[in-house]
Amino acid sequence: MIANASELFEQLEFTENPLYERIISDLLEKKYSVVDDFFNADEVDLLRSTLLEKYEEDNFKKAAIGNRTNEVIAKSVRGDFILWINEAEAGPAENVYFNKINSLVAYLNRTCFMGILHKEFHYAVYPEGTFYKKHLDTFQNDGRRKLSMVCYLNNEDWKPENGGELAIYTQENGEEKTINLYPFPGRVVIFESQELEHEVKPVKVPRLSITGWLKTR
Repeated sequence: MIANASELFEQLEFTENPLYERIISDLLEKKYSVVDDFFNADEVDLLRSTLLEKYEEDNFKKAAIGNRTNEVIAKSVRGDFILWINEAEAGPAENVYFNKINSLVAYLNRTCFMGILHKEFHYAVYPEGTFYKKHLDTFQNDGRRKLSMVCYLNNEDWKPENGGELAIYTQENGEEKTINLYPFPGRVVIFESQELEHEVKPVKVPRLSITGWLKTR
């Protein structure tokens, strides 16, 4: 019998989440997980409209390679424009996003002892013809990134021929295997930052997303 409200809260807090368990299972088995409709259509619409509003206000900047202390702009490597999201100053759309991300982080820390203490996310726009060449989401002077995440905010009529797929490179029986994942709206891809090389293939229409990392100490 539950004696008080705190015990009830503790029991609810440890209720198994089937979606999160599937993500964990995927990460253990193949080091990446793909979740369609992680965000519903209304949430995607809200996030997309907020991204476009900020983009039209010219708040985005050309993305660079390297971390924030060692940034180099290289058009031959990547062509996206980004805007960092400060959770402390989040608006309604960003709060919707972070509420779900924080729920996932709490579950990962509680069940897998991942030790995720920090996170960083930015809006990203890939204009027509841009790409991001094959790379790894970690740096020589900063290995705190544990998991990479990308949430796609494209229109509901996004088609594979629009390009912009995320290519993840894995090893299978000693040979490299390529997994091509299309940026359908609401889809979230999560993968191990220090393990899987990946790239964004050239886009034929603007490609919208939120990209970021869950980081340890």
